[in-house]
Amino acid sequence: MTAILGLSAFYHDSAAALVIDGRLVAAAQEERFTRKRHDDRFPAEAIRYCLAAAHLELADVDHVVFYDKPLLKFERLLETYLAFAPRGLASFVRAMPVWLKEKLYFRKMLRGDLAALDGARRTLPPLLFAEHHRAHAAAAFYPSPFDTAAVLCLDGVGEWATTSAWTGAGSRLTPLWELHFPHSLGLLYSAFTYYCGFKVNSGEYKLMGLAPYGEPRYVQPILEHLIDLKPDGTFRLDMRYFDYATGLTMTNAKFAALFGGPPRAPESALTQRDMDLARSIQAVTEEVVLRLGRTVARETGQRNLCLGGGVALNCVANGRLWREGAFDAIWIQPAAGDAGSAAGAAWCAWHEYLGKPRAAEARDAMHGAFLGPAFDDAEVRRRLDALGAAYAIVDDATLLHETAAALAAGEVVGWFQGRMEFGPRALGNRSILGDPRNPEMQRTMNLKIKFRESFRPFAPAVLREHVHEYFDLDADSPYMLLVAPVREALRLPVAPGHFGIDQLNQSRSSLPAITHVDYSARIQTVSRDRQPRFHALIDAFRVQTGCAALINTSFNVRGEPIVATPEDAYRCFMRTGIDRLVIGNCVLEKRAQPAAEHDERWQQEFALD
Repeated sequence: MTAILGLSAFYHDSAAALVIDGRLVAAAQEERFTRKRHDDRFPAEAIRYCLAAAHLELADVDHVVFYDKPLLKFERLLETYLAFAPRGLASFVRAMPVWLKEKLYFRKMLRGDLAALDGARRTLPPLLFAEHHRAHAAAAFYPSPFDTAAVLCLDGVGEWATTSAWTGAGSRLTPLWELHFPHSLGLLYSAFTYYCGFKVNSGEYKLMGLAPYGEPRYVQPILEHLIDLKPDGTFRLDMRYFDYATGLTMTNAKFAALFGGPPRAPESALTQRDMDLARSIQAVTEEVVLRLGRTVARETGQRNLCLGGGVALNCVANGRLWREGAFDAIWIQPAAGDAGSAAGAAWCAWHEYLGKPRAAEARDAMHGAFLGPAFDDAEVRRRLDALGAAYAIVDDATLLHETAAALAAGEVVGWFQGRMEFGPRALGNRSILGDPRNPEMQRTMNLKIKFRESFRPFAPAVLREHVHEYFDLDADSPYMLLVAPVREALRLPVAPGHFGIDQLNQSRSSLPAITHVDYSARIQTVSRDRQPRFHALIDAFRVQTGCAALINTSFNVRGEPIVATPEDAYRCFMRTGIDRLVIGNCVLEKRAQPAAEHDERWQQEFALD
């Protein structure tokens, strides 16, 4: 047996992943255990979980692999400051002490963190380092269902690369070309995230959700001033408009002058300009992704494509690439950001350092992304008893029928089952569920349960065998990473004269709670073989209502990581407007619980994202 522990840490979304004999057996983000969103610290708790899941100790691990090469990153930092000098002196002075004190002695620091896991300084496994984009590419290709494929990775920046193209064949990844910092599609998108008042490395999905409320009025200024986009999708940014290379913010005064004012203050009212900026940068991003995809298809001759890197979480761009691109099949790593690179780094060691072949997989090797902790019914009961919770234990048939009936009656259900998902999406094991037919459900769930902005759309989880009945998509989308249009036959006419957020008040289809203002939906297909319990629940809802879809959103409130334990789930249940909580076969109704404290100061517990 060969055990390889992959790590990502110290930037954002720290994570650990354990690969044994080439098979991914456990993976989790540190934030789920520490309850700090996007936690970037050494992933001690995630490592402990991964080892415990495989009944191993650190001494049993053959290699520990880190997801980038810190010395190359330091080289990029120095060269960037030299290239932009004297700009960025303040940022340089701020960064250098940290690098000189810690990062240049990174191997020693990492070994110290590993040794501290069990408090014993025993012999540690050998340390390996994978380049950042190679880890992204490995996470995208090796677990994919393809024997051969083109691979495209887009993110903010690793050591130097911001965009890279590869071919994958069997157990080999071959690099083709890459674009280098500071020319980055991910950082361009993040610059608009910052300028529109959202948090970088957290609020990009808000910008994507806001885009359909606006008009693409700023596409031409973006293309004329900010990005020199070539027909093949490669590009260069005009760095006179940006501050991220050397400064402490993403954009500067020249950027603000181009778009008519300063950045939006966080949490202030959204304006039409913000919506139009979101729409415009989304349109440009989609065009870049589409051109790059077509170029990679032409250069490689491949009919399959794998996507990795944080930009691959832009499911609107993914959907357009799927519909208009040049590939027969696309597979997207569900933890496409830095967290997933922990698994990618481990696969790099297995296939490339050790030279091991890929194991045959009937489907993709991410196992539905269900790679985190699980709790059996006995453990759930013990924990609920300790909380003083009131619950009933019911058999599967009763649970499915009654939960489906509660959803049909307008209840919101917290659904906690099996192993926790790896990556940013809840896929039916740590989910909040609702009836997509209910025209009030989007507003109710956003404002009274998630405590987040009203414009944010919700995604449908739909039975795979029925997806074509609702959406212009007849393909697998198990990881909620493709956006597709709602079928024309289900759409409702909309009265003219509504603009901006006011569009939210009009139902757009017979499934209004999951239909965005542009008649799109971010789709999760649910298959019986991979998710039998969630599939059975949606099917029970279909039998009772005729609708083979549910709202599926992550089980958390704004700023909180997705719940990891029954205790996390119960706290979220009691603090919000969730009506019913189902953990395994334990059913909890809100009205049966001990009186909850009505002190809303708990909302300050999590920093707003």
